[in-house]
Amino acid sequence: MATNLAIDRELLCAAQQAAGLRTKKETVNEALREFIERRKQIEALKIFGRIDFAPKYNHKKGRSRG
Repeated sequence: MATNLAIDRELLCAAQQAAGLRTKKETVNEALREFIERRKQIEALKIFGRIDFAPKYNHKKGRSRG
């Protein structure tokens, strides 16, 4: 999908060099992937400690070998 964006040239070049990527497209796509992963981590941290675990649950019992 072609999209025209006004991106800070210095920022893009710095990101491209830091990541060791060859193209601007690779750099923007990688930055978007990292942004999404970071947001997922933040969301996971928000629920950390709020989930009640059953201490007697046997996680190995549900496994099967076959």
